[in-house]
Amino acid sequence: MEPSSQPEHTSNMSEFVESPLPQMTLLQMIMGNWVSQSIYAAAQLGIADYLKDGEKSYAELATLTNAHGQSLYRLLRALASVGIFAEVAPGKFAMTPLATFLRSDVPGSLRDFSIMISDHGHYSSWGNILHAVQTGESGFEHLFGMNVFDYYAQNPEPAAIFDRAMTSLSSLENAAVSADYDFSFINSLVDVGGGQGSLLISILQAHPGMTGILFDMPDVIEGAKLQIASSGVRDRCQLVSGNFFESVPAGVEAYILKHIIHDWDDDRVIAILKQCHQAMVDNGKVLVVEQVIPSGNDPFIGKLIDVNMLVMCPGGKERTAEEFRALFAAAGFNLTKIVPIRGIVSVIEGIKATAI
Repeated sequence: MEPSSQPEHTSNMSEFVESPLPQMTLLQMIMGNWVSQSIYAAAQLGIADYLKDGEKSYAELATLTNAHGQSLYRLLRALASVGIFAEVAPGKFAMTPLATFLRSDVPGSLRDFSIMISDHGHYSSWGNILHAVQTGESGFEHLFGMNVFDYYAQNPEPAAIFDRAMTSLSSLENAAVSADYDFSFINSLVDVGGGQGSLLISILQAHPGMTGILFDMPDVIEGAKLQIASSGVRDRCQLVSGNFFESVPAGVEAYILKHIIHDWDDDRVIAILKQCHQAMVDNGKVLVVEQVIPSGNDPFIGKLIDVNMLVMCPGGKERTAEEFRALFAAAGFNLTKIVPIRGIVSVIEGIKATAI
């Protein structure tokens, strides 16, 4: 039996939507994790990939995904109600602009990120948010008995999910960082904790006169070799392994750290920045790419990401401009400017100022 295309009492529903009670606005927020879990299920099943060439019935999609037909219909109907997929005829679904970014083959895809958010480690840790708020300790660590970095080292499948999710987010940011911050006066750059090298590749491709060093842990650098080799910048990019708490490559003009600082407490952040200070040339720059938390009550996704850091990383946090200024000063840098980047991050620039 095909689902009905129209619910009964649509006029009453329309009036309800146009004039919601305050409680209903709050209720929608409370049920927000139901939406994210529904997105996760659709992402895991690959629904958007199956719909990219045209509409399909829920029965066809159930066969393709090995899902229960009526249950899949109910999931897709719910997602269509929030703009992800559209029921274009009774029981038939098509793509929407939002659903496009659940495809696995489009630039800026968020499919892997949606899967990571609902992965067992991440989702269960948010169930420990009360512990984190009451104690200041990581909800993840309380649940699993180790920090998230050790967990990923011991669990390759969740680690791979995390790596893919971070790569998908980086694709949204890297081109914007390369274009929106003025790198024209920098001839040599170290990407500290640069992972697979996507940011450094983007910067080097945009600035042909620059040389770069990708610096990360040995296993990460080993995994980055293929991407660097195929990037077109291999002749201008060195790969160096090490631990940024112990040392970083020396004698370079500028050091960029993207989504590194927010993983650590203040003492360890200062330790990382001091390694950069010690290694760089006189008047060198440190460039921190992170959220900068604004004052006031306006919506800002970084404030929610900050709570995620509370839940997931012991000591991890997003910071305000003044907090960055204090950290820079403690490590021997003057914070010279903050450059907002299209999207949600900024480049916080510091100039080497004092001996430490």
